[in-house]
Amino acid sequence: MRWSKSIHIIYNQAFKLIDACLLYIHPIFGKSNSKLGLFIVSRHRLIETIRVSFRRENSSRPVIWVHASSYGEYNIARPIIKSLRSDKSYKVVLTFFSPTGLQMKPILLEEVDAVYPLPLDSTDNVSKFLDIINPQKVLFMVSEYWLNYLFELGKRNIPVYLLSANIKGNEPYFRWYGGIYKEALNVFKEIFVLNTQSKERLDRIGIHQVTVTGDPLFDNVAEKSLSSYHNTIIENFVGEHDVFIAGSIHNDQDLQLIASLANHHQETHFLIVPHEISEEILHKIIRELHGRSVLYSDCTEKTDFSVTQVLIVDFMGSLTYLYRYARWAYVGGGFTPYLHNVLEAVVYGIPVAFGPKIKRKPVAQDLMALGIGHVASTPKELDDWFTEVQGDEVHKTYVKKQSECYMREHIGQTVDIVQRIVNDKAL
Repeated sequence: MRWSKSIHIIYNQAFKLIDACLLYIHPIFGKSNSKLGLFIVSRHRLIETIRVSFRRENSSRPVIWVHASSYGEYNIARPIIKSLRSDKSYKVVLTFFSPTGLQMKPILLEEVDAVYPLPLDSTDNVSKFLDIINPQKVLFMVSEYWLNYLFELGKRNIPVYLLSANIKGNEPYFRWYGGIYKEALNVFKEIFVLNTQSKERLDRIGIHQVTVTGDPLFDNVAEKSLSSYHNTIIENFVGEHDVFIAGSIHNDQDLQLIASLANHHQETHFLIVPHEISEEILHKIIRELHGRSVLYSDCTEKTDFSVTQVLIVDFMGSLTYLYRYARWAYVGGGFTPYLHNVLEAVVYGIPVAFGPKIKRKPVAQDLMALGIGHVASTPKELDDWFTEVQGDEVHKTYVKKQSECYMREHIGQTVDIVQRIVNDKAL
């Protein structure tokens, strides 16, 4: 208990200090387009911004607050939010920790009622934010354990749910200092986990309000794969070609693999979609490519692609739809703990490769076991895989069938989760 109090005091002081620092360094980053700059700018006088805009958007509908770390985690929540808002009974407020989610705000406001950065987890921010939006239910996604938010929500008797959690053995609440984190976990009214191993691990530390469910992300990608999408520029580039798509290219290691593959297979057309878009990143991609490459933003519906090998997609929000144009895929982020959404490719029945750090990614491990996915750690490994599958029609048929079966086995989780949340008497 003493350790828990000490850690909480240090935690609170740290966030007070960060809040104060952000106020002073804001002018330095005021015009920066870097991720850090966007993080700082988005939180300048944030509570007052939320107070003013939320008052303007006010309505009598009960509020459900959904918090996701990033846009990728929002996509897990998306089918749940859509179901909750289907009859306009609830108002949904969405917050992000990462500034990348905020870049999608114009698109997101078609699906939720308000989008904000998450005010930092200081006790002052927490009380003010909750006073303003007054949520009647709260959904945290995957691995969000903000201590002061959870403790204040518990004090206010507001039901909180953790969705799509994959519990490993290295989280803070399994450590010697983890007492305060276990207290925070007890605030959750229900924790929806992805597998029985997660439930067993939580059981061992006395956390029993746990339900094993599947991943709503399957429902999200399945729905989007059936949505109509038309892009004349992309379709003119694709033409009659078999196309390799490299989605969410995250860092230099991803780029090294993809650039090497494209340079070695100049007869193949490539769509490259970076995870973040800046002049520096786009120029770096172009420099690494030997074949002729063009930026999407430099094209029109009349562009002649006859001598173009690579189209670099420098806009955000459509990657999940672009996989439908591809014959093979590579998904970025696998050289970090944050492999991006491989299901967006799998739903179209195409073979997919990714980097090696998939220990915390059950879907990627499933795909490996099924022969749908492939880990590549070096340019040679990716090239060897592509050379093997490139013209293999038997493998193509196998991957398509296995992908369809895998998706069919895992869709349909949203209904059960929504029913458990809605049936709570708090709403």
